Amino acid sequence: MIIYYNIVVNKKVPIGGIKLITKEQILSALKKVYDPELRRNVVDLGMVKNIEIEGDKVTVDINLTVKGCPLRDQIKNNAIKEISKIEGVSEVVVNIGAMTEEERQDLARRLKEEKKNLFENTRVIVVGSGKGGVGKSTVAVNLAVALSRLGFEVGLLDADILGSSVPRLLGIVGEKPYALDEHTVLPIERFGLKIISMGNFVDEDTPLIWRGPLLTGVIDQFFNEVLWGDLDYLVLDLPPGTGDIPLTVMQRLPEAKFILVTTPQASASHVAGRIGHMAKKVNVEVIGIVENMSYFECPKCGERYNIFGEGETEKLAEALQTEILARIPIVVKIRELSDEGIPPALDDTEEGAIYVELAEKIVEKVRPLRHEKEPLK
Repeated sequence: MIIYYNIVVNKKVPIGGIKLITKEQILSALKKVYDPELRRNVVDLGMVKNIEIEGDKVTVDINLTVKGCPLRDQIKNNAIKEISKIEGVSEVVVNIGAMTEEERQDLARRLKEEKKNLFENTRVIVVGSGKGGVGKSTVAVNLAVALSRLGFEVGLLDADILGSSVPRLLGIVGEKPYALDEHTVLPIERFGLKIISMGNFVDEDTPLIWRGPLLTGVIDQFFNEVLWGDLDYLVLDLPPGTGDIPLTVMQRLPEAKFILVTTPQASASHVAGRIGHMAKKVNVEVIGIVENMSYFECPKCGERYNIFGEGETEKLAEALQTEILARIPIVVKIRELSDEGIPPALDDTEEGAIYVELAEKIVEKVRPLRHEKEPLK
């Protein structure tokens, strides 16, 4: 790996017992300073551009990928902290700058060369439904948040290109992913998740009038050109139905596990069965069903009302030879928080607990691959 830096050292003979500070010590210390987005240390990323040592004073220039990097203060403070640990250092100055376009392109090239096979050490959880309007995206978003709360590294890929709702559910409407170059994109980070959605590349009200090849091409770009980093889980929100994108995803990721979201209504369960059987036909395991809008509980008397009926989801689970993972009730608070861009799974509330329990079941059924890691309690 090529590391770019220009070292300038004021070579003074130590006097009176002052310990000589070396550039190797500085670089060793800076290898403990990470860019949180790229998940690499600033030395290996080629961000260290200049080191000056004058007696007990050390000055370091670090160039980040962009001028207005929101993490600049965090990186600067971490650099000062690590260099200050070196014996003999009493003063540290860290200057933060920005890479040139050429340097960014070179960094993007090197990062792509380091990429392993697609999601080699990541468990992919695909969330799908037979029809729209059953709350699939709400389930996908809150499952991802709940997995993150359990202590895992989680990505969320919004594959519903034509009907993306993930940005609104996460309160990131209008935010744009940062591109290192035209083929390398950093996902947006929010609530501990790494997120990519077509809804963050176009204005929210802009219709995308695309046919199958364009849609599947975008999915391939999301797979191959986004720097996801090391993830334990990638939650993938499919568009409803059995069209080009669900088929492409299942063919590209045969090791993925599939969760089916439906409502108790007979017509919804019947349509949901189609995508469930499609998953089985392409050898993607259906690990369970989430029954959304399962019932309504009167806040005054506590009586439950099965507004959309009951019993159909059990028939669907039997037909697909799988289980019902969760029954999520109709709760006004879930709708209100979702409209505000605040996932209910964030909080230790009755609503949040539903999604955390779902996430715990997923972890039991689909253990992370990167390392033996127990969920936080």
